Amino acid sequence: MIGMLSIGCQWLAFKAKLPAILPLLLVGLLLGPGVELLSPDRLMAELLFPFISLAVAIILFEGALTLKFSELQGQNQMVLRLVSIAMVITFMVAALFAYWLLPLSWQAAALLGALVVVTGPTVIAPLLRSVRIQPKLATLLHWEGIIIDPIGALLAVLVFEFVSASQGAALSHALSTFGLTLLAGIISGVAGGWLLAVALRKRLFPRYLENVAVLTLMLTAFAISNELMHESGLLTVTIMGIWLANDERLDLSAIIEFKETLTVLLISGLFILLAARLSRQDLLSLDGSAWLWLASLLLIARPIGVWCASIGSDLKSKERLLIGWIAPRGIVAAAIASLFALKLETQGFAGGDRLAPLVFMVILATVILQSTLTKPITRLLGLEAPDRNGFMIFGANPFAIEVGLCLKQYDIPVLLSDTNWDNLSQARMKGLSVYYGHPTSEHADNQLDLSLIRRLLILSPYRQYNLEVAYHFQDRFGVDKVYRLPENHQDAPRKKPLERHQRLFADDAHYRQLNQRIQQGQQLKATGLSETFTWEDYQQRHPIALPLFAMTDKHKLRVFTADAPFEPKPGWEVIALTLPESKRDGPQPES
Repeated sequence: MIGMLSIGCQWLAFKAKLPAILPLLLVGLLLGPGVELLSPDRLMAELLFPFISLAVAIILFEGALTLKFSELQGQNQMVLRLVSIAMVITFMVAALFAYWLLPLSWQAAALLGALVVVTGPTVIAPLLRSVRIQPKLATLLHWEGIIIDPIGALLAVLVFEFVSASQGAALSHALSTFGLTLLAGIISGVAGGWLLAVALRKRLFPRYLENVAVLTLMLTAFAISNELMHESGLLTVTIMGIWLANDERLDLSAIIEFKETLTVLLISGLFILLAARLSRQDLLSLDGSAWLWLASLLLIARPIGVWCASIGSDLKSKERLLIGWIAPRGIVAAAIASLFALKLETQGFAGGDRLAPLVFMVILATVILQSTLTKPITRLLGLEAPDRNGFMIFGANPFAIEVGLCLKQYDIPVLLSDTNWDNLSQARMKGLSVYYGHPTSEHADNQLDLSLIRRLLILSPYRQYNLEVAYHFQDRFGVDKVYRLPENHQDAPRKKPLERHQRLFADDAHYRQLNQRIQQGQQLKATGLSETFTWEDYQQRHPIALPLFAMTDKHKLRVFTADAPFEPKPGWEVIALTLPESKRDGPQPES
């Protein structure tokens, strides 16, 4: 039942363009404290705690695999300020208000403050897809969500280690215990990461065992570290992931993809169980002081953190206000909060049982409020982005690169994606934005900035991927915004449902034909139409030209398709693949 509900929630979130955590938690609350149909403690008994521990370890490891220091160095300084200065200030202010308002002990308040600083790409990405925010701000929020995920998780783990060490102990003993735990976690993580990196570089595992071996060795390091020093395992797996991510000699794409699939499976079932484990008493404990603390987090802690972090930056006041508002909490906060709550309960820690309900309240409130209010707030502040007019191109072959360069000359945003780095490197050297990897993966969902992208051109020869990419982005952009090259005629009956109203250019504009034209020296050329040089005149003068796009007199780009032909009008420009009249790079308007 849990498996079917998990799949249903993920599907619903995808269709509704919502963070998956929202329907997962709501279903868990309904089945647990709602109708009391699901009791995780009875269902899993003594296996519940180990299951949650291992699931959180995998989630932290998978998140740490994305933290590359080279990417940090290349980021805008404001992004780095958000994941350092703003994060620390938000943590301190949230902890301070938790200590005053809830009230909690300073240890529990500090841990709660650390748990609610993490946003994460799984909740930010759906929000940015549904709201048109100016590109500069969308990019800031996008990269903050990616980078703060492992950093915030590491902060929460460190605070938990210190809180656990200080439980019922003198300060000197607490500091020494915390230091030993920190040392054990770092040494184990570095040692485990180094050994695993060596094993991967030397190909000690056959390819089909590589993913399973990495998972097994990571969990083994987690268990050994916990044996060496109690509660150091989470720090160990985080350090291991960071170590592997920053080894430039490793290709982790297959491992990351495997971990993404596993993490989706774990997260779906885990959050239904975690939400179902809450009792009605836990929900009733969320009194006025809890909601007052939530308001302080949304309206004071985060805005103050952003405001301090942006001192000296070029952000305007209204831009700071919008960034200070947008910070939905997600997967890492829920998973770690539930695990830490379980551990603190077993240690008899006062206030530990309040952590999970409070964090779940923050998650639900921030996701719901910010999903519904961000659009009107953005419009009120005048920070809406113009209509998206960019193209994503799947396939970085010579023809696709020429198309990208052509569109770029018209100031149209272009992003090329391919699973072949050799192809992408050519596009990148020519100044085009690229994404290396499968565009339908969870990594792509989290990493790709599609804030300016509206349409997709599938120009790749990968038949096994083209269908998947088309279906995936039809749900995101709409059926009429996804275009692909026609297949060979023998494939048409099998592919017919997908080809309807979106076959690019012409019936015979196959992949091989287009690239043969490029190899023969044909180029993309733009030709202006007028009252004296009409579309009929153009066709007569250029009988072998293959029209690709038309730029209207209102600077709107239209795509020629085999199923919905149109006739360009005077004042438009026709961009076609044709023989050049002279040797010139790129498309040049004809006189």
